[in-house]
Amino acid sequence: MKFLKLLLLVTTFIYAGFGHIKSNFMDADKAFKVTATQKGENIEAKIVIADKVHITADSLKIFITSPEKEELTVKLPKAHEHDGDMVYEKEISFKIPLKEIYDVTSDDYTLAINFSGCSDRGICYNPQSRAFKFKGNPNPISVWGKIRNALNQSNPMAIVDILVHESSFFIIFLFLIMGLLLALTPCIFPMIPILSSIIVSQQSEDEKPSAFKGFMVSLVYVLSMAITYTLVGVISGMLGADIQSAMQSPWVLTLFAVMFFALAISLFGYYEIQLPSSWQSKINSISDNAQGSGILGTAIMGFLSAFIIGPCVAPPLAGAVIFISHTGDALLGGVALFAMSIGMGLPLLLVGAGAGKFMPKPGGWMTVVSQTFGVVMLGLSIFMLGKVISPEITMLLWSLLFMGTAFYMGVFNDSSARKGITKLFSLLAFIFLIYGTLLFVGYITGAKSVFNPLEKFTATKVVSADTTKATEHIAKKGYSIERLKAEVALSKKPVVVDFRKKSCASCDELERDTFPDEAVKKELKRFTFITIDVTENTKDEQELMKYYHIWGTPNIIFFDKNHKALPEKTLSGFIDAKKFTKHLKSM
Repeated sequence: MKFLKLLLLVTTFIYAGFGHIKSNFMDADKAFKVTATQKGENIEAKIVIADKVHITADSLKIFITSPEKEELTVKLPKAHEHDGDMVYEKEISFKIPLKEIYDVTSDDYTLAINFSGCSDRGICYNPQSRAFKFKGNPNPISVWGKIRNALNQSNPMAIVDILVHESSFFIIFLFLIMGLLLALTPCIFPMIPILSSIIVSQQSEDEKPSAFKGFMVSLVYVLSMAITYTLVGVISGMLGADIQSAMQSPWVLTLFAVMFFALAISLFGYYEIQLPSSWQSKINSISDNAQGSGILGTAIMGFLSAFIIGPCVAPPLAGAVIFISHTGDALLGGVALFAMSIGMGLPLLLVGAGAGKFMPKPGGWMTVVSQTFGVVMLGLSIFMLGKVISPEITMLLWSLLFMGTAFYMGVFNDSSARKGITKLFSLLAFIFLIYGTLLFVGYITGAKSVFNPLEKFTATKVVSADTTKATEHIAKKGYSIERLKAEVALSKKPVVVDFRKKSCASCDELERDTFPDEAVKKELKRFTFITIDVTENTKDEQELMKYYHIWGTPNIIFFDKNHKALPEKTLSGFIDAKKFTKHLKSM
């Protein structure tokens, strides 16, 4: 009996003690009072924080959780330091522009404010989330808004959704705008010297070039590029084939490199590339004598250029291909791709017309310009060949090109013979010589990047085993639908699947620039990462890619922790580290 009384007394004290502790630890709803109301063009949010409680600054995130989850970029007030951490105390107020939300969705939506907080007593709360429901945009999203949304998509399925639900006129207009914006990317830059070299090579020595002639040469070039993309897209969509990736095979890339090399040598004046005389006569009867012999060469260059800039147009091109394969509407898909290609080519038409109008009278300068573009063609040849051969040999070729160019420019000639601005050519030749020498040193030491030829001298050794594992993704072959599903089912975390192949420049960019990024590695720790090599293009691999609506490489697909595929999250083509990190955080 005494034992029972003692046990009851101890239990009472323990209960009272825990009750005292609990009473001192404020409930989360009282510690954090969150409100969010729509006022004018903003959602005004406020978090009132209880005394001796704080919120960790980097934990405060704002999401749209429905109809689709998307993290919003919101300007937050400045945090202050507390015990080595950046925190918020007392009260936080911030505004979320409705424009940012309507760029994500025009439907009714749920806004979530997520954060983590701790008490100064040393106890931290579980992660908190407050959800608020709001009505969608009362005004339909504008045409320009739809175009902006589409252009921000790296997911081809999102573009397919637009193609399915919009009018034919809007689809064609959308792809035209896509093309114009793609023309402003660095991908289009290599095409400018190619086109300029074609215009220069087709000028006669006693005739002043005209704007019309330059425009017509550019038109043939752009039309050839546009027709190439249209045919690739339509045939791929109808057959479900990855034709563009097939064009990235080592044999095809080597052939392209040889063609660029042959064109470069012709620009140095060793021979001329012309049609057979009988063909020239027939073409001259249709076109004027000034440009007849150059039509075929110009068209071939347009065809080759389409594959040079292929990685840049991966998302819209893949979206059109999937749309064609799903609906069978090859006509609309083909016209849309043609419009996109023309949009990319419009600035080139202006370049052609301008080159024809503003170039000076023919003379000795044309030889110098032709030789300059010959060097550019050699560079393009090395660029294409670099997708096939080893990085070390590529480094050697670039080294020889830069040093050879320096000698060709007379780097050791007496510069006193030059006058005025031409003296700068001596400086440029000397820079080429130095850079070519650095590349040669890089080749000897085993460097792999032409942008960092001294990497072996400047690289810092990584001693962390975890870091090594995080940056190396071993590509595996022989996957089928069943094998991938089985591996996904074994994962206790969400899954990222990266499809890649050899001779895929954008795949190498992802591996070199995106995946090793510290922010990306941090986010990827929450996922199981699988890399699949589909270079062999086996029947199983073809069925696997078709099953997940994948066209070409690189493509990254996602599964949630319940092993459900998330096609709306698929990424096509190269994506930089910042965007990829944001994409991972949204899952």
